[in-house]
Amino acid sequence: MHARQEEIEGVLEHLLPGATASPARLHEAMRYAVLGGGKRVRPLLAYAGGEAAGAERSRVARVAAAVEMVHAYSLVHDDLPCMDDDVLRRGRATCHVAYDEATALLVGDALQSLAFQVLVEEPLCERAADQLHMVLLLAGAIGSRGMAGGQAIDLASTGREVTLPELENMHIRKTGELIRASVLLGARCGCLQHGEALESLDRFAKCAGLAFQVVDDVLDADSDSATLGKTAGKDARQNKSTYVSLLGISQARQFAAELREQALQALNGFGDEANRLRQLIDFIVLRRH
Repeated sequence: MHARQEEIEGVLEHLLPGATASPARLHEAMRYAVLGGGKRVRPLLAYAGGEAAGAERSRVARVAAAVEMVHAYSLVHDDLPCMDDDVLRRGRATCHVAYDEATALLVGDALQSLAFQVLVEEPLCERAADQLHMVLLLAGAIGSRGMAGGQAIDLASTGREVTLPELENMHIRKTGELIRASVLLGARCGCLQHGEALESLDRFAKCAGLAFQVVDDVLDADSDSATLGKTAGKDARQNKSTYVSLLGISQARQFAAELREQALQALNGFGDEANRLRQLIDFIVLRRH
């Protein structure tokens, strides 16, 4: 995992515009938002999905970079005063605090655009039509029916109690869809473009995405800012419904454990080539930050 984290850091360093290239302040802020922090869970899942499908690692690296750029952009926008209004991310000042709100807005815009550029400027699979499907997969995962839509539902739900199905729908969109796309994009760089094996990876990824958010809710309620590298207890202060507020910490942890078992069962048809995915679902559910 450490080796892959170092590898994706180098890939991102290379693909991002240089800090002194014009417009320098924007490029410096983009690098600030992306480099030097984070668990890199989405790139790790892309690498693991690629490994399960026998993909070339150099191709998967570009997918891993693209999903991390999208994730970083979503964090920059999520922290803005008009959204969650947060000041701490990955153990340091959020982008709009370190720079300014207008720059942070442009950072998110530019990172999303760059992610799609990275996804299309080199061949990532054998057929152009399959690569086009990869673009559609990422676009769908982060649009109004995916991540952006989930954020809209989240904002509309603040201050009111939602049902468990409503909460699950929100988080499948807001968090789960990009995690799902990370696994599937990695796999599509290899031999899996359709069929039962890809459907199994899809089931794994859906469980992993939801489990990630359940654990995030638990950690927000049960950890501190220094450990998390972001503001702890934010959900309760903003009166947001979470898996903890609806189920309690113990039941939320149990739900995450059940999702872990479902994710592992989805990989039963795979051999050792899926071991990284198995290890990553353990990491997602058992992490402490």
